Amino acid sequence: MKGMLHPPPARVDAGQGARALATENSFRTGILSVMLLACGLFLSGASEPASAAAIAPPAAAAPPDDGQWTMPAKNYASTRFSELSEINEGNVKNLQVAFTFSTGVNKGQEAAPLVVGNNMYIVTPFPNIVYALDLSRPGAPMKWKNEPNPEPAAQGVACCDVVNRGAAFANGRIFFNTLDGHTIALDANTGKPIWNTHVGNINIGETITMAPLVVKGKVLVGNSGGEMGVRGWVKALDAGDGHVVWTAYGTGPDKDVLIGPDFKPHYDMDRGTDLGVTTWPPEAWKIGGGNMWGWISYDPDLNLIFHGTGNPGPWNPDLRPGDNKWTSGIFARDADTGAAKWFYQWSPHDLHDYDGINEQILLDMTWQGKPRKVLVRPERNGYLYILDRTTGEVLSATAYGPVNSSKGVDLKTGRLIANPDKRTGTGKVVRDICPTASGLKDWQPSAFSPRTGLLYIPHNNLCMDEEGVEVNYIAGTPYVGMNVRMIPGPGGNRGAFTAWDVAAAKPAWVLKENFPVWSGTVVTAGDVVFYGTMEGWFKAVSARTGDLLWQFKTSSGIIGQPITYRGPDGHQYVAILSGVGGWAGAIVSGDLDPRDATAALGFVNAMKDLKNATTAGGTLYVFRLP
Repeated sequence: MKGMLHPPPARVDAGQGARALATENSFRTGILSVMLLACGLFLSGASEPASAAAIAPPAAAAPPDDGQWTMPAKNYASTRFSELSEINEGNVKNLQVAFTFSTGVNKGQEAAPLVVGNNMYIVTPFPNIVYALDLSRPGAPMKWKNEPNPEPAAQGVACCDVVNRGAAFANGRIFFNTLDGHTIALDANTGKPIWNTHVGNINIGETITMAPLVVKGKVLVGNSGGEMGVRGWVKALDAGDGHVVWTAYGTGPDKDVLIGPDFKPHYDMDRGTDLGVTTWPPEAWKIGGGNMWGWISYDPDLNLIFHGTGNPGPWNPDLRPGDNKWTSGIFARDADTGAAKWFYQWSPHDLHDYDGINEQILLDMTWQGKPRKVLVRPERNGYLYILDRTTGEVLSATAYGPVNSSKGVDLKTGRLIANPDKRTGTGKVVRDICPTASGLKDWQPSAFSPRTGLLYIPHNNLCMDEEGVEVNYIAGTPYVGMNVRMIPGPGGNRGAFTAWDVAAAKPAWVLKENFPVWSGTVVTAGDVVFYGTMEGWFKAVSARTGDLLWQFKTSSGIIGQPITYRGPDGHQYVAILSGVGGWAGAIVSGDLDPRDATAALGFVNAMKDLKNATTAGGTLYVFRLP
């Protein structure tokens, strides 16, 4: 098998995993990251870890697997776990290509394919073409395609490539977003549009890159544009006709944020009236970011949706004194009305662009001897949080990689303890800040296996130099105020794939990768984990040990989300979109000059050699056993 000709990634076992990341080149991260990872200091909650009792997603949010894949996260609990087990640790080495399909778009392919019945659906980056493939016929020929023809100008205001993170299926319809701010419903059988709602405005720099989520007849959508001074929001559209049912903003007065009498945040720092205004300089909240371009989870038992909020704008913290509510945090909202129930701010007065938009995995577990409904979140600021999802209380916050921008999380106040030595500002250059603006983990979603109790985290190992600069707001233009230069993190490897023991609050094993692991991942009942690398390797590793079991070299770097499904023939398949890009791969997809260290908001400096490792592409690969 040609995939096995490449050397396996460096592997670190549980006893040395976190220490190895933190000790190599420790001058970069200082003693903080060494202590965080090797000595256990500041591992909030780790001194009294959760019981090793069974951990599982709530049944209502993760129903039994029917072999389909109808939303990118697999289920409302966002586990990305498949109960299929035909492909397992013993036979995965025999995987072979079943079929391929060219998307015709050589940009960053971040979407998860969907599988409903005999059909597969994929969404491309701009121009956001939707394809339906007939899985019941040899080679899975195209059944139909829909071309929404978004405004070309949207490409010019997209922050970090023209990506799309996928579609969602419900009640015979495919729902997807376009870069220029439209949410569209298609007939899943014919591809014909049913409705098209314009929710974003590219003239002010607003775009949409996220995958929608359908909950109780509502299509949930959020916007991008924090680097353009766009005010963030989440909207619920009626799945029947597309009209907007409610809108919840990420900044501004309580009435705009849908904060009312039922809002009961756990911590004092999030309590008060109109904090979305008073924690900002006058009028700054109107261009303050807090966008929602990431992931949403839903608990049917509580009837709550959970979504993060993005960074405040501009990046330069000197230009926006205050906590800057409600950015870089997480909301729990009533799914019917959007009314906020609680909020927690991961990074108050965010200093380093630590958007709070990552995925949240809903689990039920025993914590310190008591059953708790929790939300597990590998956050951009470098901490693996366990929150009580009914109240927003932080039960644990543990660094899962090198961190020196902060010193831990105060569990009494909930507040991130910023490291003053790594605080940047206007005209001030601060070096070796870890993690970088892209976070210890960005949007790339993790997966949880109830069989192993492990969370599988694809992430980055990058640090950065930052300098705050003055910036003025002009609608539709960059509003950043920061010069950034990213560099490899401790050890020199720029990426890692970590299996995290949720109950014990520590890594079980860690794999090092040369480039950031910018792909999502999926784990199966066959105890196999799949993920991709930016060189283009699609890998299968043991869910229990991390041992490399199989790999295949695709035509371009992988930043997509793998899925697995049961085909019409009754057999298990695995699918991934190959096509490098996104923020991490913009140097290739945007053909950027590697000599410009601050290009792509500083990412190019850390990725100068990516052009020598892969080329642009856009191909679907589907694998099966012989």
